[in-house]
Amino acid sequence: MARFKVILEYEGTRFSGWQIQNNARTIQGEILRVAQEIFQTRTIEIYGSGRTDAGVHALYQIAHLDVETVLAPEIIRMKLNDELPPDINIIEVEKAPKTFHARHDAVARSYLYQISRRRTAFGKRFVWWIKDPLDVPSMNSVLPLFEGMKNFQSFTADDPEEKSTAVLIERMRIAESGELILVRIEGSHFLWKMIRQMIGILVEVGRGKMKKNEIEQLLRTHSDKPARYTAPPSGLFLERVYYKGEKRLEKIEPVLQIHS
Repeated sequence: MARFKVILEYEGTRFSGWQIQNNARTIQGEILRVAQEIFQTRTIEIYGSGRTDAGVHALYQIAHLDVETVLAPEIIRMKLNDELPPDINIIEVEKAPKTFHARHDAVARSYLYQISRRRTAFGKRFVWWIKDPLDVPSMNSVLPLFEGMKNFQSFTADDPEEKSTAVLIERMRIAESGELILVRIEGSHFLWKMIRQMIGILVEVGRGKMKKNEIEQLLRTHSDKPARYTAPPSGLFLERVYYKGEKRLEKIEPVLQIHS
């Protein structure tokens, strides 16, 4: 059985997330279906670096593929892309050591969220359009509250009784590009709906409807308030998955440009 590292991108609009599910169209499920046809075997495993929710996109998802084959990595890439739907694209396939694990070996992930200040004819599936004016300096001022090892029990749909809600947020940054407000969140891992709830709270700060002390309170005690402000999945992208020794992205680039 050979192991391959697979780098891929996808538009998540028409999928029920990454993880394979019964009676639902998922990224993992589509790749597995196509791989079984190509390799003519059901003895195939594919593991992602992490799950993305329904409607969430990926610019650079990492997976590992286990299959018995003599095909070269580049031939595997081409054969997969020939059969996959156009909203999933395999960027690269490379031979990997048997010990490589896409999820367990990852040391950090970064996500990008795109907020649009105006209605757009072209980017609806890739942004959250906010009609209200947003105070970006105010949003910037609360970012340090989220950084470091914090308990995000108020910012997830996961059950704190079933899994740890402690997450290390390494960096949060905001940039502006044309009519877009871009938020990058970089951390060890993320909980279910955590980023979208954080973005929702940031937007409330930008609207002037939430203050610093309220966020501090949300991080101290459990509250269901962030769930009421959950941002839509359309603006969220898994931007990068990092492994030991890899250089971190610095410049924040929009996925598409929306001009003034």
